Amino acid sequence: MDNFSKRKYVLAAIFILVALAFTVRLFRLQVQDNDYKQSATRNVLRRVITYPARGLVYDRHGELLVYNKASYDLLVTPRELTAFDTTSFCQILDIEKEELIANLQKAKKYSTYKPSVIIKQLSPENYAVLQEKIFRFPGFFVQARTLREYPQKTAAHVLGYVGEVDRSKIENDPYYAQGDYIGVTGLENSYEEALRGQKGVSFQLVDVHNRVKGSYREGRSDTVAILGKNLTSTLDAELQAYTEYLMQNKKGSVVAIEPATGEVLAFLSAPTYDPSLLVGRARGANYQQLAEDTLKPIFNRAIRAAYPPGSTFKLINGLIALQENTINEQTRFSCSGTVSRPIRCTHSHYSPIALRDAIRESCNPFFWNTYSSIIRKYPRADQGYQVWRNHLLSFGLGQRLGTELNNELAGNIPEDSYYNYYYGENRWNALTIRSMAIGQGELLITPFQLANLAATIANRGFYYTPHLVKSIWSDRDEQEELKFERHETTIDPSHFDVVIDGMQAVVEESNVRYSSKLDSIIICGKTGTVQNPHGSDHSVFIAFAPKENPQIAISVYVENGVWGSRYAAPIASLIIEKYLQGQIAPRRIAVEERMRDANLLNPNQPK
Repeated sequence: MDNFSKRKYVLAAIFILVALAFTVRLFRLQVQDNDYKQSATRNVLRRVITYPARGLVYDRHGELLVYNKASYDLLVTPRELTAFDTTSFCQILDIEKEELIANLQKAKKYSTYKPSVIIKQLSPENYAVLQEKIFRFPGFFVQARTLREYPQKTAAHVLGYVGEVDRSKIENDPYYAQGDYIGVTGLENSYEEALRGQKGVSFQLVDVHNRVKGSYREGRSDTVAILGKNLTSTLDAELQAYTEYLMQNKKGSVVAIEPATGEVLAFLSAPTYDPSLLVGRARGANYQQLAEDTLKPIFNRAIRAAYPPGSTFKLINGLIALQENTINEQTRFSCSGTVSRPIRCTHSHYSPIALRDAIRESCNPFFWNTYSSIIRKYPRADQGYQVWRNHLLSFGLGQRLGTELNNELAGNIPEDSYYNYYYGENRWNALTIRSMAIGQGELLITPFQLANLAATIANRGFYYTPHLVKSIWSDRDEQEELKFERHETTIDPSHFDVVIDGMQAVVEESNVRYSSKLDSIIICGKTGTVQNPHGSDHSVFIAFAPKENPQIAISVYVENGVWGSRYAAPIASLIIEKYLQGQIAPRRIAVEERMRDANLLNPNQPK
C-alpha cells in the first residue's frame, strides 16, 4: 500500500471522527439540553389560581349567618412528578395509598400539563405538616381555599350549600374550571355571581426542589382576586332559631313575611338539618345520609310541597264574592248546623249566618253558597270559573312568586279546559267542582303562597314580591338596596275590612282563643284542617298582627297535626308574640312547652 492510500484512509478516519463528534454534540444540544431546558421550565414557572373568599351573609340586624374558614387543596401537575415516598406522603395526608394512586391516575387522565386537585379540603393540621415537607415531593403544591361556617346552625334551606362545579357548568361558563366550588342551592346558588367574587392568578418561580423562590416578573403578570360581595338577608336570626325550636320533631313549614315590604322574616322547612353537615370532606357521605332519610330533611316543603289550603281558602272566596257583588256583608245563608247539601257543616252554630261570623265558625255551607254564587253569576260555568280563577291569580296563587330559592312550585289552580277535558264542554257546573268552595279538590297551594296571601290581606289588597335578601354590599361599607315589585289584586280595598274582622273573631271568639289569643296584640287569623288520605289530617293556620299597621304575616303548616287549632295556630301565635314582644308572656309558657315537646314524628304519641 503506497503512502497516498495510507493518507486517504487516515483522512477518511479523521472525517468520520469529526462527523461523529458533531453528531454527539448535536444530540446533546438538541435532545439532552432541550430536555434539561424543558425540565427547568417546568420547575421554574407555576400558575396558581388565587381564590377569593366568598361573601358573608348577615341577618336583617347585622348578625352573621355565614362566614368563611381557611381550607387547603392539594394539587398535582403530573409532568413534574418524580419518584417519591408514597408511604410517607400518605401518612402526612392521613389517606390510604390506594386513594392516592387512584387520584393520581385521574389527574394524569385529565392532563399531564395542567394542575388538578387530588386531595380536597386538607385539615389545618395536615396542611401544617405538609408545608414543612412538600419540598420532598416535586409536582405537588397547596392552594388556599375557604369553606363555609355557620355560627347559628339554622336556616339551612334558605342559605343553601356550596359544592364542586359539574362538567356541564364548566362547559357552559368559562369562569369555572375543574375543582372550583359553586353555590348549589339556596342563596348560595341564587346569588352565586355576587358571592363568589373574582378569581386572581399569580405566577410563582419554583426551583427543582419544589421550593417557591419568588414571583415571576416581580408580580407584573399577576391579577388580584376580588372578594365576594356580602349579603344582608331579610331573616331575623333570633326568630328563625325560635321557629326551628318550636317545630322540632314535626313535619311541615313556617313562613313569616313583613307585609309592608315582602321581606321574609323566618323561613323553615321541617324537619331541617344542620347546614354545617354539607361542608368539608364529609359532605358527600352526609348528603347521602340526608337524602336517604325517610323524613326528607333536604326537601324544601315551604316552596316544594303543594297542599290543599283547606278552610284558610274561605277568606279569598269571600273577598271574590264581595268584589263580584254576589254577596255583601249582610248576606246570610242557612246552615242550622246539620246537613246542608251538597256540603256538610262540621259543627253547630246559629243560622242563618253572615260573612264575618261565617269566617269565625268556618261554616262550610256558607262558603259553598258564596262560591256557587260567583260561578252562577255568568251564563256558563266555565265563564264564571275563569273570572274566579283570574281573581286568584292576582293574589299570586297558581304561579311562582319569584323567590330567590330554586325550584319553587307554582301550585295548581286548574284552567277551565281541565274540567272541559274530564267532564265535557258545558257538562259541568259549580256543583261538579264544589270542593273548591272549602279549599279542597284540585287546589294546590304552597306554604310560601299561603304566607303571601296573609300578607296581601294584611295590606288590604296588595303585596310586594316576597324575598330573602335586603341588600348586596357593593363594597365593604356601602350596601345596594334591592327593589321588588308591588302587585295589586283585583279586589277593592274596601272589601277587606269585614274579612279581617272575621279573622280577628277567629282568634278572639272561637276555641282558638284558649291557645292563641294575646293580651295586648290583636291577631287576625284563620285555621284550616286539610284532609289527608294517607293519615291524620294536616293542621294549618295563616295570620297577621297587629290588626292595624301589620308587622308580620305568617303561615304555619303542620303535617298530621289534625286540626288547625291544635298545633298550627298556637305555634303561629308564639312566633308572632316572640317577634313583636321579644319574649313569651309567663301565662303562655305552658303553651310554648307543649308545642316544643309535641313529637308528631313518633307514631305512638297521641295527636
